[in-house]
Amino acid sequence: MRTKLIINTRQEQAVIALLQDDKLTELILEKSDDRFSVGDIYMGKAKKLATGLNAAFVDVGYEKDAFLHYHDLGPQIRSWQNFVSRTKKGKQTWSLTNFKLQPHINKDGKIDEVLKTGMEILVQIAKEPISSKGPRITSEISLPGRYVVLVPFSDRISISQKIVDRKERDRLKKLARKIQPNGFGVIVRTVAQGVSVPELEGDLESLTKKWRQIHRKISKAKAPSRVSREMNRASAFLRDVFNDSFEQIIVDDAELAAEMKEFLETIQPGKSSLVHEFKGKTPIFQYHGIDRQIKTAFGKSVSMAKGAYLIIEHTEAMHVIDVNSGNRTNASENQEENALATNLLAAEEIARQLRLRDMGGIIVVDFIDMHKGENKRILLDKMHELMKTDRAKHKILPLSKFGVLEITRQRVRPEMNIPTREENPDALVEAPMMLIEEIAHYFDRISSNGTTGTTYLHVHPFIYAYLTKGWWFNTIAKKWQKRFKRKLVVQERDAFKMLEYRFYNEDQKEIILKN
Repeated sequence: MRTKLIINTRQEQAVIALLQDDKLTELILEKSDDRFSVGDIYMGKAKKLATGLNAAFVDVGYEKDAFLHYHDLGPQIRSWQNFVSRTKKGKQTWSLTNFKLQPHINKDGKIDEVLKTGMEILVQIAKEPISSKGPRITSEISLPGRYVVLVPFSDRISISQKIVDRKERDRLKKLARKIQPNGFGVIVRTVAQGVSVPELEGDLESLTKKWRQIHRKISKAKAPSRVSREMNRASAFLRDVFNDSFEQIIVDDAELAAEMKEFLETIQPGKSSLVHEFKGKTPIFQYHGIDRQIKTAFGKSVSMAKGAYLIIEHTEAMHVIDVNSGNRTNASENQEENALATNLLAAEEIARQLRLRDMGGIIVVDFIDMHKGENKRILLDKMHELMKTDRAKHKILPLSKFGVLEITRQRVRPEMNIPTREENPDALVEAPMMLIEEIAHYFDRISSNGTTGTTYLHVHPFIYAYLTKGWWFNTIAKKWQKRFKRKLVVQERDAFKMLEYRFYNEDQKEIILKN
């Protein structure tokens, strides 16, 4: 499998696209407001105790108070409270070597036995704000690295369940035990398979350094405030998914490209050459065909090979996916064989869609009916195999008697939902003269404002064809160049709506004129 990571920063928010064999698999937004991202650590203040829910609402600075359930306090919450209190008084160093651990709280206890209104508490974002809800938080704080996760106030060594080889599990457990800092537990991640002691030590050293920084911030932190932030989402994503299948990491920003090279060199020495800065005039997502893939992948109907398609419905309670064979037929197959072939094809696209849209909660899939138990087992095994690469926690239940498959999938961020359907452009009449006149008027104003150089016009593919098709010297775009005495380059944008257009200068900065 060939993997590429393409990052588009020429928007208000960076967008990260993961391509496997040139097919879009994951799409992640890096918000311009980077607060309240998963992994961020905050000093919060308990605002309200909801004893009926056995939970507390905590002010972390978001417009809606964060939700903290009793079970998310963690057994070491009293040790955390003692550590924070001593740190603020200047009596506690960052080291936990001589720190006296407090007794664990009762797992069946009550929230008001641990927290009081107005009390400060150190928490970590577990789920980002979604819809009208504030963040979901936990006080079981952990620091994730490339190969290991550092867990304060613990002495456990845990190995990722995805590492199944017993010899490798034993090897990693012994290595982790040798380098484990006093007062910290260590979770060894899946990507640590085959790594050496120096690599694990280097990762652990960087996490220890981060812990020291957190300790310094705690001493001065006043609720509500952020104590530590997760690295930018591009680096965090690369940390979690980078492997030997990566061929290229393409970024359209020089500063971010340099940061990615530096980060990649720290987690995988010698691989920084995979990072390339994109300098083309065409937007990076348009150039690599990602805009077109987004338009075809995020609609209500998703097409597959040989006429089969999916219908994806989003409701408040769950997501429903209907599998349709369409006009897919094969004379050599009977109905059962054709249903199995279509369902296996659909399984691949469904596994991709779950990651691409980051769908969470309950997902119900209505596959085409099959009567043979053997074929149902084949489909279920295929679904399990395809979902192995999904980093989100999930559970797949066997097919019901009605051919329905139920999946639960963890959601930690708002679902990716990109509108792909346009309203009927009623204003676009007479092949589309009103819009063309509007664009021409704007280009005339740009040509008259005294600036020089090439102007770039980005438009929907239909408008692009209307402006550029025909004899090269007699197209509308060429006529405009002669009329307004300014070079014009028209570029099609798959991501644009029919009536959308934008002008850019040679530095690819949008030209916006005041009315």
